[in-house]
Amino acid sequence: MSVIRTPPRLSAWRERVDQGAYGFYARLPPSMRERVRRVAYALIPIVQCGIGAALAWWIASELLGHERPFFAPIAATIALGVSMGKRLRRAFELVVGAVIGIGLGDLLISAIGSGPWQIAIAVIAGQTIAVFLDKGAIFSGQVATSAVLVATLLPPGSNTGYERMIDALVGGLIALAMMSLLPVHPIKRARRETASLLGVSSSILREVAEGLESRDVDRIGDALQSARDTQPALDTLREQVGGGKEIISISPFHLTKRSELDGIADVLNPLDNGVRNIRVLARRAATSVEDSVDIHPKLINLIDHLADGLEDLSRYVARIPDAPDQVTMTRQLRMVAAGLQRELVSGGGITETVVLAQMRSILVDMLQVAGLSKISALATLPATVPKPAVRPEPLTSGEAKSTEGLAPKDAAREVLPPRVIKNMPEVFLDED
Repeated sequence: MSVIRTPPRLSAWRERVDQGAYGFYARLPPSMRERVRRVAYALIPIVQCGIGAALAWWIASELLGHERPFFAPIAATIALGVSMGKRLRRAFELVVGAVIGIGLGDLLISAIGSGPWQIAIAVIAGQTIAVFLDKGAIFSGQVATSAVLVATLLPPGSNTGYERMIDALVGGLIALAMMSLLPVHPIKRARRETASLLGVSSSILREVAEGLESRDVDRIGDALQSARDTQPALDTLREQVGGGKEIISISPFHLTKRSELDGIADVLNPLDNGVRNIRVLARRAATSVEDSVDIHPKLINLIDHLADGLEDLSRYVARIPDAPDQVTMTRQLRMVAAGLQRELVSGGGITETVVLAQMRSILVDMLQVAGLSKISALATLPATVPKPAVRPEPLTSGEAKSTEGLAPKDAAREVLPPRVIKNMPEVFLDED
């Protein structure tokens, strides 16, 4: 069985690091490689947490003169975290939750004293208020935790409750400063995850094609498992895009990246749909082998060609220097789509029909990832009914022409139908 391809690298420095460490990295067990990869991706947020916690403590203790301001580094650390998603919301929930919890705890303990039943009342009251105000888990937890800390660590009648509120505010503000002044790049991580998913999808399709050709159900089963294992990566990609939008909204260094990130955000659903359809295709391919159903050789060949197209799309998204341009990729995927004709399953049963239908769905999804609108993507498919909702756009003679040396816009006008060009966003046609 061939090995799932390693996702393309996204920058020169990462390539140099990989060249130096790949031999050691490749010898690690798969589970250990995944752990090392997680640490590498989380390294900058981890450093941010450390610096933010130290700064928050220093400001609260040295500049504000608070004695042991433990809330400040706690707030900074939780607000930053190692997860890229919803950092702004975490910071807001933590600061507001701490303020409410400390204020409520101080008020209750000063009125009813400190003890087990008083702590129970403080927690119940705090979480009730938190759930009423907001559904965030961090918010309700922080309100209750802050109330408990006040009830257990601060003596009744103490006037230091307001200092703890300020400490929490300091931690939250430091977290915001760290996110805006020392930000994680908002685009690279999202591109890396997108390229990785496309690369893995390419390998899965290739395994399916080879498994169908060799009648190897185990090979297809392994590909199906790889397809199922992509869900965490899809979830991570959505988190990366959400985190990138937060960074762009507060960081002065990445304001110009909004349109590029929006372009990636627009393809999240088509990419998710495409990967899910690949899972269904792999499952049906395994069924065809188990049931001794013969899939048309041309259809198997088209699966392999689609794998080639997704591999090129992966390299394009990752911005590999020698990757094909978007026009070339779109043309390649359109040529695969043009071959997905109803005649390939003429006289066949449900299994062959499902394989063809899934291939058509995958093409529509991945053409949207490549930059086409859904209407333009649907128009690439040959008609299977007398009156299709979207009129097919047959391949033009120009799509066999070379586009070498042409700018992206000129190449698109040279080889693609007008409707495809009209629906292709400028962000995909502009040169880097």
